[in-house]
Parts: sequence; C-alpha cells; structure tokens
Amino acid sequence: METKTWLEKKRHQRFVRARDAQLEYQENKADELRGNEDQIFLNIFARARGIRNKLEEIKPIEAGAKVLEVGSGAHGLIFAFGDEFGIGIDPLAVDYRRLFPKWQENSRTVAAIGEELPFADEFFDVVLSDNVIDHAEYPLKIVDELVRVLKPGGLLYFTVNIHHPIYEYVSKAHGAWHALGIPFEISPFVDHTNHFTEDDMKRVFARLPLKIFQQNSTVEETKAKYRELKAQNNEQRLKKIFFKNALFELVATKQ
Repeated sequence: METKTWLEKKRHQRFVRARDAQLEYQENKADELRGNEDQIFLNIFARARGIRNKLEEIKPIEAGAKVLEVGSGAHGLIFAFGDEFGIGIDPLAVDYRRLFPKWQENSRTVAAIGEELPFADEFFDVVLSDNVIDHAEYPLKIVDELVRVLKPGGLLYFTVNIHHPIYEYVSKAHGAWHALGIPFEISPFVDHTNHFTEDDMKRVFARLPLKIFQQNSTVEETKAKYRELKAQNNEQRLKKIFFKNALFELVATKQ
C-alpha cells in the first residue's frame, strides 16, 4: 500500500477544500438560477456550438464521434456539444446531476478525477477541458491524460485562467499556512489550487505531441480592462497593478 508523504497529504487536503468550496458555490448558484434554467441552457448551447464550430474549422467532427469533457462541472460544454457518444468527467458529477438536471441529463457523466481517466489510450476523437485544471490536485497530470486518451489526429480544446505571477506565490503561501494549521482563508484562493501564467501553459503544451493551430490569451485585454477600472477597494487596486483572470485558449490535434 502506497504511503503518502506529509506534503502529499496536505496537498490532497487542499484539493478537498477546493472541491467542497466549489460544491457549496454551485449549490448556492442552483438556488439562484431556479426558474431560469431554459435561459441558462441556451447560454450553454450557444457557447458549446461556438466552440464546436471553431474546432470544425480545423477538422470535421463526424457523426457519432467519441467526445470527452474533462471537468464537465455544472455547466459544461458536453451537455450541448451535440454528439451521440459524449461523456463528462468530474469529481462532483453526482452532485451536479442533482443540482442541474435540466441539462446534465443530456450527456453521460462519471464521478472521477482528471488525473486518472478511466479510459484506454487513444479512445476519443475530441477532448475538451474548459477552465478547470486550476481546481485540481495535480493539474499537469490532467493535461497529460487529455493527450493520452486522444486519438492521433483527434481534436483538443483547452482553456484555463491565467494570472500575473504574483498570484501563484500568494497561492503557495495560502496552501502553506493551511498546511501548518492556520485556518485563514482568502476567498479567491480557496477553490483554486493553482494560479498559472501564460508562459507556464505554453511550456506545458510545448512538450506534448500536438500540432497547435491556435494558442492565444486575453492578457492584454484584461490588463486594459483593469487599467480603466475605477478601483473601489484594495482588491481592485491590486488588480490594476497585477492582472488576474485572463483566459488562455489552445486548439490542437494530436500528432
């Protein structure tokens, strides 16, 4: 039986806190959205079909293609992507089916972690991961798994929020003082276990057997937005100097 080190145990505890915080957030959101489910699904549908169209500019997605979303979450793309064999993976899949049945029933979902996908190598024609790995225990293992289960020539769509480097240092400090038993929470660091930069993500994907068709970010737009923001509190003042929550997006095929 494998024994975890103290650091591994603390890392896992942080992931569990992040997972529980995300579930609490989505439970509150489900209450807020009750009665507006049709409009929410229309939003999911529009985004999913927009991303499908983006992928099909590179390569047609055949009828019956095997499509996987890792981190399908509460409002994932898979629920409106439009294929006969679509499946979503999420540690909270059972809870999300209970909270959001209006669209969650559109696709199969499995409660599992992205670091250990329960599928054979090269099984899927399309793999999606939409802004989820920064909630995970070992996010870069998830990236490796996305590529492992993708067929050669298969399509990969990936996004994640990226930030100024200062946020990863704060995130590590946040994890460290919790590991030492100091129960002080800073809300943006509770349900996000990692804070990546754009360079981080470019290095991650450069080492993988992928042909990258699109790799871009909204860093400059995000910086401009914060510069124009009239700061009302210290958090907003900080963001005017150190941007947060830009989006990194990648579209690729497996070589």
